[in-house]
Amino acid sequence: MDEKKKKPIGFNIIKPDPMDGHKGFGKGSLSLDNVSPVIVDVEAGEAQVDVGAMHARSVVEKGIKFLPNRDEVPDAKLYWVVWVTIDRGEEGPYYAGVTACEMTVNREIRRGYKLLPEHVNRLDKSIKRHIIVDHMDDKSKKILADYLQNHDAGMWERSTAELKTGLNAGQ
Repeated sequence: MDEKKKKPIGFNIIKPDPMDGHKGFGKGSLSLDNVSPVIVDVEAGEAQVDVGAMHARSVVEKGIKFLPNRDEVPDAKLYWVVWVTIDRGEEGPYYAGVTACEMTVNREIRRGYKLLPEHVNRLDKSIKRHIIVDHMDDKSKKILADYLQNHDAGMWERSTAELKTGLNAGQ
């Protein structure tokens, strides 16, 4: 019997532009092909790609009713949904857009807090190559920086100083 190990889910890889050379409908629209959601579990000290988050169906979000008022979700566990966009420069692929959104979850009461408009706007900002991580706490920044470095040291090295500084990872 052939035992194959499951390949861990990684980042979406850069695909050729489907609109390349096309001047018709949809030209200039944004593509989600190069975006991956990374869930940072602050308490557990770990991060991982969860493509289900693209449609608010990550492992963390399943079975949770989200409310827009933080006060209605007491004793909640902190997570960050981080939208990571990969681009290719002259040297190779790099983390081009990285934007974080807060999310809290109380499994016991099956309630969570997140602001959907913020998640949508931050996804858009990531696609447009923005770095928005300054509002994250230091522990969360370190978890994310370590994850991105360990996932692909080359992509991390080719990334902007803005990202490294924003995650307190310097150069």
